[in-house]
Amino acid sequence: MASNSIIPYTSSSSSSHEVFVSFRGDIRNNFADHLFGGLGRKGIRFFRDDSKLEKGKLILPELLQAIDGSHILVVVFSEEYASSKWCLRELERIADYVDDRGKHVLPVFYRVDPSDVRKQSGQYKKAFDEYKQIFKEDEEKMEEVQRWREALARVGNLSGWHITNESEHSMIEIIVKDILKKLSQSISILPNQDLVGMESRVEEIEKLLCLDSVNDVGVVGICGMPGIGKTTLGRALYKTIFRQYDFHCYIDDVSKIFRDFSTLGLLKQLLRQILNDRSLEIYNVSAGTDLVQRRLRHARALIILDNVDNIDQLYQLALKPNQLCAGTRIIIISSDEHILRAYKVNRVYRVQPLTRDNAIQLFCKYAFEDNYIMSMFEELKYDVLSYADGHPLAIKVLGSFLFGQDVSQWRRALAMLRESPDEDVMKVLRISFDGLKPIQKEIFLDIACFFSDDFEKDYVEEVLNFRGYYPEINLSVLVQKSLITIEEGRIYMPTLLSDLGRCIVREKSPKKPRKWSRLWDYQDLRKVMLDHKAAKNLEAIEVYGDDEFDYQETTITADALSKMRHLKLLEFRNVNFSGRLDFLSNELGYLTWWKYPFDYLPSNFQPDNLVELILRDSNIKQLWKDTKPLPNLRRLDLSYSQSLIELPHFGEAPKLEWLNLEGCTQLSEIQASIGLLRRLTFLNLRNCTNLVSVHCSIWGLNTLEYLTLSCCSKLCKLLDEPRDGEHLKKRCIGEAPVHSQSASSIGNLLQEALYSISCLRQLDLSCCSLLQIPVTVGNLHCLEWLNLRGNKFGTLPSLKELSRLYYINLEHCKQLKCLPELPSRTHFSSQTFRSPFPKSVLLEHKEVAVLNIFDCPELADRERCNRMCFSWMMQIVKAIHQYQYNPLTGWLDPCVESVIPGSEIPRWFNNQNVGMGNLMSIDTPPLIQHDNNCIGIACCVIFRFHDENITWEELPPRTGPPHTVPIEIPVDLFNEEYMSTSDHIWLFYFTRQQLNFLRDSWHMADRADFKFIFKFEILQTQLFKAKVKEYGYRWVYEEDVKLSNVTTMHSGNLLPQKRKLLAIEENK
Repeated sequence: MASNSIIPYTSSSSSSHEVFVSFRGDIRNNFADHLFGGLGRKGIRFFRDDSKLEKGKLILPELLQAIDGSHILVVVFSEEYASSKWCLRELERIADYVDDRGKHVLPVFYRVDPSDVRKQSGQYKKAFDEYKQIFKEDEEKMEEVQRWREALARVGNLSGWHITNESEHSMIEIIVKDILKKLSQSISILPNQDLVGMESRVEEIEKLLCLDSVNDVGVVGICGMPGIGKTTLGRALYKTIFRQYDFHCYIDDVSKIFRDFSTLGLLKQLLRQILNDRSLEIYNVSAGTDLVQRRLRHARALIILDNVDNIDQLYQLALKPNQLCAGTRIIIISSDEHILRAYKVNRVYRVQPLTRDNAIQLFCKYAFEDNYIMSMFEELKYDVLSYADGHPLAIKVLGSFLFGQDVSQWRRALAMLRESPDEDVMKVLRISFDGLKPIQKEIFLDIACFFSDDFEKDYVEEVLNFRGYYPEINLSVLVQKSLITIEEGRIYMPTLLSDLGRCIVREKSPKKPRKWSRLWDYQDLRKVMLDHKAAKNLEAIEVYGDDEFDYQETTITADALSKMRHLKLLEFRNVNFSGRLDFLSNELGYLTWWKYPFDYLPSNFQPDNLVELILRDSNIKQLWKDTKPLPNLRRLDLSYSQSLIELPHFGEAPKLEWLNLEGCTQLSEIQASIGLLRRLTFLNLRNCTNLVSVHCSIWGLNTLEYLTLSCCSKLCKLLDEPRDGEHLKKRCIGEAPVHSQSASSIGNLLQEALYSISCLRQLDLSCCSLLQIPVTVGNLHCLEWLNLRGNKFGTLPSLKELSRLYYINLEHCKQLKCLPELPSRTHFSSQTFRSPFPKSVLLEHKEVAVLNIFDCPELADRERCNRMCFSWMMQIVKAIHQYQYNPLTGWLDPCVESVIPGSEIPRWFNNQNVGMGNLMSIDTPPLIQHDNNCIGIACCVIFRFHDENITWEELPPRTGPPHTVPIEIPVDLFNEEYMSTSDHIWLFYFTRQQLNFLRDSWHMADRADFKFIFKFEILQTQLFKAKVKEYGYRWVYEEDVKLSNVTTMHSGNLLPQKRKLLAIEENK
């Protein structure tokens, strides 16, 4: 770039200056001094050769490095400029940057004619005549003189300022203003490599600040958890925009200054910065606030106040927006959003964790001092990033700690960090915790130890209420202090904060867990159980066995539980106990014990406080040998307790809402007391394979919303009289002949029962060998989910009026001859479907709009069936689009799907292809990506099961062409015994929002050549595999939804405007 005759460009050029000014000494004490003064007042860093160079250093190299490192290069051409060889050598280097987009060259013609500069005439001719005379014998020097001429011509032709007799003061203001503008556009906000992912965040805050508006005073808050990067973001923002203001200041640690030096110290900091006077003194608060108001009333200011932890700190500064100059901007940085809201900021920006890509980039800079991860560490990076959870401080600390270590050391270090987190990180995170009130600290510790990993907010509130912690108020405090987040009704706490809470609990006595208030670790539990001393402080235990090996091989004696008198929460999963259990704390409100090893609960246990009892997969025979009151019990789960033979008397549990008896294979009867459960909303009897009778009082449960009787094939009577075993055995549904009296009477009873529980939302009668379905099913207007899989009925009642029904499963109904009338319209309630389960014990069904008619060989009139299914699908699509309804499922599953018999793709699917194993390839035309009338994509697949080996097509690699977004689409078709070998059609639909999410997550938003690849899989089957024979798809538009009908689907008739659109797509 520079000429070899001077000094070659060096990479060590200084970057500490923003502006370099080339000038001759004849204007040093007038124009140059005034220009430097104007730059200094605006905080612009400039290079001045007579004040910055150290004595004894060569002038020329320093000057050239300053030129290379500056963003703005100003050349002041004065009468004597050309007479200085040093100035001309500077100019030669500057001229090399004329075409450099990263720099700006600005000429100032100070009382000289620009044409004299360009043509070397006038005074400039005189100087060059002298050079010609002096260097006429030196060819190399004459070449240098020629380069000077070219540099003068090149720079002299640029647009600049011509100063003659005008006011120098006003011209300098114009020049400085232009320099400020160019600096704002050209200077990177990332002065060092640590600021990863910051540029987009600064741009977002600039939008919130409305910088172009000069008619008001804007106040914006920045909040987020400690260490998340609020200060880094604030500083980057300040460096980007401070030059636009008359006054500006950044106060680093408001809370510390206020704590150490009171209000007076805070005012001094503010005034010294905005007035640029480090020696300024004020002696009382009143004089300080008065001076602040006077100075800021008529001048635009940028004020950033970092680490504010008390609203009084803001009030004491007297920065009242109505008393400040219009155009002023105030930015308040705090970990406590409540402070920002109370101060009535205009907008709040919450700093989020780093994205995955940015987290990897930052980690690599510290762990490898590079931008990529060494291959041997590739697998471990996910463990590191999962632990850090996008937290910049943690990523830096982890990266620095792991730098230079090998793979085995990495593994040991990560294990150690989970046991003993880094002290520097914990110290920063603890700042917000220490500012909590005592009851708020207890809530934080409960969530950190037990509820950090995505729990329902309602459930956590219920537990905290039981603990006496008033969560309705105090949870919001934790949110405002960025210690937890609550999204879509669920609570989440970052791993680092969870580790902080556990560290705080351990502080009580690091080596003696029996003195802690909470236990969560399996090894710590063993220590406590082996220590025969009482654990007086212990109030909550939640321990999961490390893995199945621990459960089988390691045994803990249960005796020590008798000494834990103040336990309120107790949860064990996969922990193997032996010995005796003579006592449980009467203060227990929540008891969860998977694989409970004893036949009964302790006889002296008084469960008056018990809210939830979960003994899943246990050895329990019955809860107690006698009757005990359960006045507060809301949930009872005894599922898969295969020794259970008798249930408690439900009259003792009047508040019970949730009863799960799934898989209790020895249970034969549900007694009459179930009718006393007037609050029961959920009843699961799935796989109660020996259940013979349920008392008819169950149908008086008019609050019941979820009823599952799946695989209860021996259920034969609704008792209203003493049970006669022989009589009932003959009337089992599963054994009754088609025309038997018992089948008819059971059908009548079921019909009356369903009429009385009309608020059902979910009904599962699958695999019950039912010969008929009551007509009253069609009157369950709240019904959303209906599973009739694997039954023996031939017809179904009309479902036409069930407008909320989005899931219908009829697969393996081998006697089904015709489809019922399907819902004529679909309405989604404002409340998204929510599972009734408070924790992770969920029903195993997908929350997808489904119509499944797989393996129904007797079904007649396939064309009618296809028409009905297509119409149903479009009704769901219309409802989703009309109500802007979020998909019922996750982003990686279709929100609508239907499996029906058939072997022909309807013509409506205007892109059709022959199958390729288990893959579908979908092109995405550019027009589709930018057309807002396109609302989604509907797909159709013809598949068949095979029992021979099939060679699958493999998904394209995640990187490299073609650009793809692979999506695995599971279809639950259950057991191998039901597999059909006939062709079936599978329809499914993705919304535009889902596809955009997937495309963006793969960073393909800017690409026009990517494809969606759908991978077709069948879950829960080993003997058979499904092969795609043909597939088709159609990009769905609003017009399709409005005018969808049978003719459109089968004839291929297209709207005129759609024909035009498709023609455009083809031309593209």
